[in-house]
Amino acid sequence: MRKSRGYPREVLLAAIGDLVLDITIAPHGDLRTNDDTPASIRVGGGGQAANFCAWVASLGERSRLVTRIGDDDAGRRLEAELQSGGVEVHAVRAAEPTGAIAVLIGPGGERTMATQRGASVGLRRDDLRPEWFVGVDLIHVPAYSLFREPLATAARTAIEMVRFGRGRVSVDLSSVAGLVDYGPARMMSELARIKPDILFATAAEADAMPVALDSLAPVTAVKLGAAGCIVCGRRIASPAAEVVDPTGAGDAFAAAFGIAILSGEGPQRAGEHAVRVAAAAVAKVGARPA
Repeated sequence: MRKSRGYPREVLLAAIGDLVLDITIAPHGDLRTNDDTPASIRVGGGGQAANFCAWVASLGERSRLVTRIGDDDAGRRLEAELQSGGVEVHAVRAAEPTGAIAVLIGPGGERTMATQRGASVGLRRDDLRPEWFVGVDLIHVPAYSLFREPLATAARTAIEMVRFGRGRVSVDLSSVAGLVDYGPARMMSELARIKPDILFATAAEADAMPVALDSLAPVTAVKLGAAGCIVCGRRIASPAAEVVDPTGAGDAFAAAFGIAILSGEGPQRAGEHAVRVAAAAVAKVGARPA
């Protein structure tokens, strides 16, 4: 992206949070109870923070993931997979197993997810090294990284280090269920403390918050799926796309949007680019670039 669009310099985007195993199941027709159903099944890397970094790297910019994984074969394979895609990974090893998410894709592209967060939520402030955040232009923080301790304290510490280096912060609200369990008013207070430069949400996540998103961040982007997005109150249409699997499309959107903002584009132009990248992402199975 940087080379093709003539951006003046390479930017570095980081994320803190989960690197997990994704098992994506797309049945060919309705599921048959107590019987076999033909399906396309893909096993690969997932996790909102990791997906964001993978998309950043695929778009030609530097990306860095700070995470915690199990000291197991799954964790080592997932780390190597990200690194082979150009992501710099700083992974703390843990006794707990690497997390996993099973994603069931419905006939209309809707998703049902069963989640085992595993080692990722145990990342601690003391695990972080200051050099991991040197030169970071933007740190992306999924709300999953704020819902549970000790990861939440580690995420806040990472934000402080990036802010110290004059970097920016983006937050993605991640999950309606997660917001409800955490408490929308509590999340509002959390965002008031973090003061993100960019706030991402789906329409359902935005509706779950007690105040309008534009009161929580100077730049807001509400993801509307096939209908596009609303950036700072302005609707932007998405190009037509055949929806095969929407998993990871929001992370692709956030990566493209963040890169564009750092490279000097205004929010509207950033949104226009982000919906194009997201439309390409939904046309394949899996949360990561092909």
